Amino acid sequence: MPETTSSTLLMVRPANFGFNPETAASNFYQQQDERPVADLHEIARQEFDGFVDMLRSYDIKVIVVEDIPVPVKSDAVFPNNWFSTHEDGRLVLYPMASPSRRLERRSDIVNILAEAKFTVDEIVDLSFFEDHDQFLEGTGSVILDRENQVMYAGLSERTHKVPLQYLSQLLGYELVTFHTLQTVQGAESPIYHTNVMMHVGTDIAIICLESIATEKERLTVKDHLIRSGKLIIPITVHQKYAFAGNMLEVKNARGEKFTVMSRTAFDHLKIAQKQAIMRFTKIIAPPLPLIEKLGGGSARCMLAEIFLPSAY
Repeated sequence: MPETTSSTLLMVRPANFGFNPETAASNFYQQQDERPVADLHEIARQEFDGFVDMLRSYDIKVIVVEDIPVPVKSDAVFPNNWFSTHEDGRLVLYPMASPSRRLERRSDIVNILAEAKFTVDEIVDLSFFEDHDQFLEGTGSVILDRENQVMYAGLSERTHKVPLQYLSQLLGYELVTFHTLQTVQGAESPIYHTNVMMHVGTDIAIICLESIATEKERLTVKDHLIRSGKLIIPITVHQKYAFAGNMLEVKNARGEKFTVMSRTAFDHLKIAQKQAIMRFTKIIAPPLPLIEKLGGGSARCMLAEIFLPSAY
């Protein structure tokens, strides 16, 4: 049976991390910072390195890939949006809404994974959807419950139904879509990525149900989660704004499970919510204030899970 949790992560060490005005149009979490660019680059790398060190201190395997400085890719630290890997040896490349983010797709990714002793049997390239203005930004757009073969997706400018249906058929997963709403400066808009408001682990589901637009869709999502055996831990809209939905469950070589979230997210959870999570996993919470501020993404967005078969 497929597992929801990976024991190997791939992370991209940023070369030119910064504010991306292309993505800011649909991601209000992003904020400008007036400090010198060189200082921001260095702070981002320090946050990244601290995160990697923290994961490795728990015996979690992390493959670190250096970002290529040219062309400049301000969001390269978020690799989960452009590829995903699967236990059958497939690697999926995704259609990205922002032209600048399409530069993050790397042709050397197969060689990098091969050096880490993983096998890629097939590359499934969905980037052709970009020619038709249809987008699906990896595991930012879609939450994969691999064990139960269900995928959850909040529709948005970066998450369209046609590529979702295509991926669902490709993977053989049941597709659960819904509409989201958030209020930004008095105007309502969809949440740009599903993983901002929802996380699914082996035993738990952390979700901002208030962000789902209709009661019917809320009930549908809850029903699927309950039938999949998940304990639902609701978070508030305020907690969502603090990246409390942006989490990922991982495991180490000994099979110990961890829920990874940022320090910001951890600090905004209530004691009862933390206790519910810790019934099933330990918590890892690195500080990522600059990456969250400029990039509008958090801990989960920085982690690409490797589910590929071993080359041994």
